[in-house]
Amino acid sequence: MTLDSIVAVTRTRIAALHQRAAEVRRQAENAAPPLAFLGVSRTVGIIAEIKRRSPSQGSIRADLDAVAHAQAYARGGAAAISVLTDEVHFGGSLEDLARVARAVRIPILRKDFIIDELQLLEALAAGASAVLLIARILTAAQLTALRRAAGALQLGTLVEVHDERELERALAADPTAIGVNARDLDTFKLDQAGAERVIARVAGNVITVAESGLENRKDVERVAKAGADFALVGTSVARHADPEKAVRALVGVERQKRKS
Repeated sequence: MTLDSIVAVTRTRIAALHQRAAEVRRQAENAAPPLAFLGVSRTVGIIAEIKRRSPSQGSIRADLDAVAHAQAYARGGAAAISVLTDEVHFGGSLEDLARVARAVRIPILRKDFIIDELQLLEALAAGASAVLLIARILTAAQLTALRRAAGALQLGTLVEVHDERELERALAADPTAIGVNARDLDTFKLDQAGAERVIARVAGNVITVAESGLENRKDVERVAKAGADFALVGTSVARHADPEKAVRALVGVERQKRKS
């Protein structure tokens, strides 16, 4: 499976979505204003993820109950919750997001392959506070247009990058936050040292989120040392028998200022 094939499936989904564009717009118009996304504190905030499977790891937890997990994450001290809404590759859905948004009062990130403005309206209607925008699958113009469209809807944006070249384009779009993914989406290989170098290059006034390969408190401490403000943790908390305990074990790591 390749990133191109994943995006191709997304394009098919969007073609169907355009068939009910008027309905999606009505739902978005009637949606409540989204919660503010990512307020920085003295400690590294944990964004805990709702994820049943992934292309890189296969099945993670097929029986995951999105609401029960989200409530446990919130009790454990999560600063926000990420919900995968891609069904084919991650086993998620917009219904997961909507149910989670009704069940907890912390920000919700829609994590998907966003390439069309209608997906932003979907996210708003479902109760998202922010959306993920992946720099690798968008041109600079597309990235900026989607960021601006999200801003007009009061949705936050987490723009994801993997290397320094993508970082430059992401920063030019003026997102709410930069996500630095240690996993290369073309090969699915992890490069933690490379991700830490990218995190260190982000200006100190830009909220930065470390993503992928984060399993335990030592991992959070490691990305904190690199200068991350938040850590997005998926598999280790999603598959844990006690997700509240899993998140609680990660919170409270002191943030460290980036030099840049």
